[in-house]
Amino acid sequence: MRPGAKLTESETEQRDQARLACPDIARACDLARVFQDMVRNRRGHLLLECIRQAEGDGQGPMRSFAGFLRQDLDAVTAGLTHAWSLVEGHVHRVKTLMRAIYGASVRLLRIRTLTRP
Repeated sequence: MRPGAKLTESETEQRDQARLACPDIARACDLARVFQDMVRNRRGHLLLECIRQAEGDGQGPMRSFAGFLRQDLDAVTAGLTHAWSLVEGHVHRVKTLMRAIYGASVRLLRIRTLTRP
């Protein structure tokens, strides 16, 4: 998965030979690179197309992974698009509240957690 510029000459040759010998490896590498680009550059808008490609052209494990992503498409798309998630913010808020009222009653914690400031 390293960029081509960071591969040695022998590694590049081995990669090219493997891609020529097995088209499934070539396709899996291409799909993995697309997914890697989406993760690194927050391109969640491309996720559905990537899933379609994996389901249509990919081999068993790639199709299975695509199906897994499709199960919670909105959450995965948000995770690949936004720099932070709503769940992460909520968990942080709850932890902050717990620290602030350490030793307080469970009832008070429930009230503070369920009501938004």
